[in-house]
Amino acid sequence: MSESRYRAVKAYENLPWIHSRTARPMRILAEYLEPEARFEEMKIEDTIVVFGSARLLPRDDAEKGLEEAKASGGDVPKAERDLRMSVYYEAARELSFKLTEWAKGLEEGRQRFVICSGGGPGIMEAANRGASEADGLNIGLNISLPFEQNDNPHITEGLSLEFHYFFMRKFWFTYMAKAIVVMPGGFGTLDEFMEVVTLVQTLKIKKALPIVLFGKEFWSKVINFETLIEFGTISPDDVDLFFQTDSVDEAMEHLRCQAVRKYGLRKRRIPKGSAVLGEEPLG
Repeated sequence: MSESRYRAVKAYENLPWIHSRTARPMRILAEYLEPEARFEEMKIEDTIVVFGSARLLPRDDAEKGLEEAKASGGDVPKAERDLRMSVYYEAARELSFKLTEWAKGLEEGRQRFVICSGGGPGIMEAANRGASEADGLNIGLNISLPFEQNDNPHITEGLSLEFHYFFMRKFWFTYMAKAIVVMPGGFGTLDEFMEVVTLVQTLKIKKALPIVLFGKEFWSKVINFETLIEFGTISPDDVDLFFQTDSVDEAMEHLRCQAVRKYGLRKRRIPKGSAVLGEEPLG
């Protein structure tokens, strides 16, 4: 038998074809099936998604940056702004910590209300960091970008995913979510918030999906909802589709109460004088 001049390559190992226009449906399908397999393996039932800017700093880094700017004659106004905005990084971190501790106390066979972010720096890092500090699983749904976006080190091993298609990344944000927290952010955060609230408004999302818009001063300057109502482009009750607050404790209580009321959750309880694990409704 004569030897072939070349060895044929299986279609799924033909990388030039996989990255071609004709194989686009395969790549889209892969970004649906591969995350699904990971979530099933880790027994993740649903998530709480935290959106926000990639550019915000932890308080310690912002304080250090301001000291260096003053000492070296650097951009002090920017450093002062970074320090003011770091309050949102710390709020996202604290809220994610508290939500993770609460979710770990649920009497469930699967992982519930797992913190999920866009996987990058800034607010995304803060969310993953808070969940990690509470010893909980957390997810990062990253996106390939020419700048800003590298996965942060706090994401649970095996739950850092990299997407090419924004729409597949958004699908996994909304499909798994039982609640959304929107911290201050730029174009990307505005896009994510507006898409989610539109899906809820138009009943394309039919499940209960509490949305927390965190940072009243920021959002009142960025989006004038009253003006939208005045000009008739939204209805007065459309602003009831989300809950606005500046308080981590208020956000926590709102999300917890909404989850209890809409999903009938129960928490672990060990009755007095007994080593048997019991249950009681979450109040």
